[in-house]
Amino acid sequence: MKIGIACFPTFGGSGIIATELAHLLAKKHELHLISYDKPVRLEKDGDVSFHKVELLEYPLFERVPCCYSLALASKLADVIRSYKLDIIHAHYAVPNAVSAYLAKQICKDSAKVVTTLHGTDSYLVGSHPSYKEVTQFSMQQSDGLTAVSEYLKERTMTEFNISKEIKVIPNFVDPQEFRRLKKDREQKIICHSSNFRPLKRIPDIIKAFRTASREINCKLLLIGDGPERPKAEKLAKNLEISDRVHFLGNVKNVQEILGKSDLFLLPSEDESFGLAALEAMSCEVPVVASNIGGLKELITHGVDGYLITVGDVEALAEYSLKTLQDPKLQEEFGKNARQKVLKKYTPDKIVPRYENLYNEILKER
Repeated sequence: MKIGIACFPTFGGSGIIATELAHLLAKKHELHLISYDKPVRLEKDGDVSFHKVELLEYPLFERVPCCYSLALASKLADVIRSYKLDIIHAHYAVPNAVSAYLAKQICKDSAKVVTTLHGTDSYLVGSHPSYKEVTQFSMQQSDGLTAVSEYLKERTMTEFNISKEIKVIPNFVDPQEFRRLKKDREQKIICHSSNFRPLKRIPDIIKAFRTASREINCKLLLIGDGPERPKAEKLAKNLEISDRVHFLGNVKNVQEILGKSDLFLLPSEDESFGLAALEAMSCEVPVVASNIGGLKELITHGVDGYLITVGDVEALAEYSLKTLQDPKLQEEFGKNARQKVLKKYTPDKIVPRYENLYNEILKER
């Protein structure tokens, strides 16, 4: 098959999954990745061809961000024609699936469009009155539609009036890359990774860490960057724990940090899946997370981690201490988490499901 993947080149879950999927599919298929910049995990000399979307700098367009959708559609149309693509796999309904549909119409081509919903595109941005009609249209016009969790599927079906079947294909992680590593020090490492948006509730993590750090020797590693970082840095300073709270920014080899961590915290207000938690679990790291969204499908309370009510900082600190003060429990949770990953969330379990979907819709030509 000849497959084109349209995604955002970000450190977030959708960009990571789209890029990793491209690498894995390239072992058997011809792969093209289309975006405005090269994704972080796209190898320089790999088997995936990268096509950059060039944006025209023109004063009239400065306050019209939708122009990216048009540039992406033009680039997709060019790639479809030049390489005779069979599939365009759009990660995000807006703008990627919209652009894919437009490109298909421009080419008058038989290429099929598969759209994978990651969350923000459907119920956050996509449900906004400014985008809802076009989001619904892009999903309905897709030849194949997937969501990364049952939660996201149900929420999308509730939010949008679409008759299209939504298949649930969860995210995945490479267990060979994300695995337990030997630690050099006895100090406990608590970790968090995100894009530092308000819904990630970074202040809750810092406050819970302060409580935990009074009882045990530990440090907090915060991976990622975003709008909430300055506020988080100020909070750590005000709580007088800046010497134990480390802001690492965006990190390419996050697995090297997770592999040596003892606990991962994800107290988000909303998560359609929780790829960061899955990566931690693959590294045998117990997770304490909010009892919401896709996290409820990923984590089993009292088996491989703990689930808390959103905003319950006391419970976040309590379960953190309960895990870290009991080495046997920490090890048990970690091994259970790893086994769950190996059973349900490895590439060999997930990638064939996308291939099967591609084959199904190509038969409908």
